[in-house]
Amino acid sequence: MDFITQLTLSNNFDSILVAVDIFSKMAIFIPAYGTITALEWTDREGKSDSRTVSLDVYSPAGKLSTRIDSLQQVVEEEFESAIRRFKKYAHRNRIIPPNFPPGDKVWLASKNIKTTRPTKELSERWLGPFEVIKKIGIHSYHLKLPLKWKAVHHVFHVSLLEPVKQSSMPNCNQLPPPQLLVEECQVESM
Repeated sequence: MDFITQLTLSNNFDSILVAVDIFSKMAIFIPAYGTITALEWTDREGKSDSRTVSLDVYSPAGKLSTRIDSLQQVVEEEFESAIRRFKKYAHRNRIIPPNFPPGDKVWLASKNIKTTRPTKELSERWLGPFEVIKKIGIHSYHLKLPLKWKAVHHVFHVSLLEPVKQSSMPNCNQLPPPQLLVEECQVESM
């Protein structure tokens, strides 16, 4: 409700009371005085010559909600499509990690292990072979390392391991590679 006040006198009224129905959005214009009280308003209600005017204003809320729903559906479909494309290209070069049961022999990549060799290029690329003790988690293995390798942790990711391939020639025994010295340091205090 609202008042339009300080109008010129018309039938002894100088204001208009505007009431808007919240459901139908229809405006009701009721002639009133600028100094009308609540008691006078209740006496006048129903007796006055009120004019009902439909605003009949265009409200985009209905169309907007359906448009938002359809837009949300399009966005979800595009999102699903993007995820499928991402998976397709992400999994293209991915390989299934090999499974090494306990007791198998594996080679260990030397890229994260510091040796006593002067340069990385002169060092062996694969160390071992080492025996798998057990699988830890999904992609890690516990290896049996030599006692000289106290500074190296015994759990390695599957990407650093390669299975030992047996020779296809009968009666041919492969000699184990020479033992490699790993650079160690001792921590005196922390």
